[in-house]
Amino acid sequence: MTGTKTDRATAIIARCREIAAHTEVPGEITRLFLTPPMHSVHSLLRQWMESVRMAVHIDAIGNLRGRWGTANSPRLIIGSHLDTVPNAGAFDGVLGVVLGIAIIEELQGRSLPFSIEVIGFSEEEGVRFSKPFLGSLAVVGNLDDADTLKRTDQNGISISDAIRAYGLNPRDLPEAVLSKDTFAYLEFHIEQGPVLESEELSLGIVEGLVGQTRMQFLFVGQANHAGTTPMNLRHDAMAAAAEWIVAVEEYANSHEGLVATVGKLEASPGAGNVIAGAVKASLDVRHADDQTRHNTVTALTQSATKAGAKRGVQVTTRTEMEQPAVPLDPHLTTTLHNAAAKAGFPTRRMTSGAGHDAMIIAPTIPSAMLFLRSPGGLSHHPDESVLPQDVEAALATAMEFLSQLSDDRTKDDHA
Repeated sequence: MTGTKTDRATAIIARCREIAAHTEVPGEITRLFLTPPMHSVHSLLRQWMESVRMAVHIDAIGNLRGRWGTANSPRLIIGSHLDTVPNAGAFDGVLGVVLGIAIIEELQGRSLPFSIEVIGFSEEEGVRFSKPFLGSLAVVGNLDDADTLKRTDQNGISISDAIRAYGLNPRDLPEAVLSKDTFAYLEFHIEQGPVLESEELSLGIVEGLVGQTRMQFLFVGQANHAGTTPMNLRHDAMAAAAEWIVAVEEYANSHEGLVATVGKLEASPGAGNVIAGAVKASLDVRHADDQTRHNTVTALTQSATKAGAKRGVQVTTRTEMEQPAVPLDPHLTTTLHNAAAKAGFPTRRMTSGAGHDAMIIAPTIPSAMLFLRSPGGLSHHPDESVLPQDVEAALATAMEFLSQLSDDRTKDDHA
């Protein structure tokens, strides 16, 4: 990737759009964990990696990994994810991987006192198996339990089955764990929100990631005829769920910094002339303070039980993810901030309201994260975009960050 900074930024954006063309659903961007389009994405990325003399392999969970530099040197990881939500945009996750490769292209002819491994994580969104971060969980050694590997998708295919169908072996998962010489992790990602744009900033320095709880609520009443069952004799699971959904919104609105979302409903039997006998609903709760999040889950569970009791509807819950808030490494975060300043780009420090692979890596490996502005604050949407000048800013900041990191490592070696 040669030419001016603008040319390089344009090429990075073009590569992201080229990857976006590899999809399960024609006309939209949908690429789930270990589905056929991921093969072609891996082939494309492998080609770009090998063109700059990176050693490339795919680990047992399907993460694409390319390493540049001396094999026995300390290792910096640059990574993000390659999977998408249904009908997604072209930059969520993928931009971080393509930027990682672009950094290696910028480093051609140079040497560093460490090697760099770029990882395209196979799964972060949690769409196919209702469990996020499969790729990053594997590299920190938290994905080889039998129960997780038995989880099935909507077609009854287990995670183990999907791994084998992709040509990999779940028995090799221990080999996916990061080596002990890994000393830092860096992730680039679009903000997926409106803050940077509102402040006319290209970049944000992430100091931490909010905690998340993801749950499933099941409202079970009694299906019955919509025309012959009087209103006062119904056990309407949909009505109970609807009352609860409004309560979720009201509760979140009354607590600063809290977001709570019911994003998915499944009604049974699902006919317009039948009272819903059962409704399955998702709940996503996020806050930077874990105690506030726990209190919220308790309150909203009680609210669901109350809405059900009014109608003779039973409510049960299942927690699908419990992720504590994660601070990022103060030294690396400050280094990234200083790198952006030296490269000429003002930034703001911020907390990420979205989950990212960094929140899985950070408890094990010192981690930093750089946000790029999201035009319109739009993400998880086909119109998701990124500005060339922001990509230029991220690339320039990355190169300065590596320079400062090199100075740190050299000082450590001579200490």
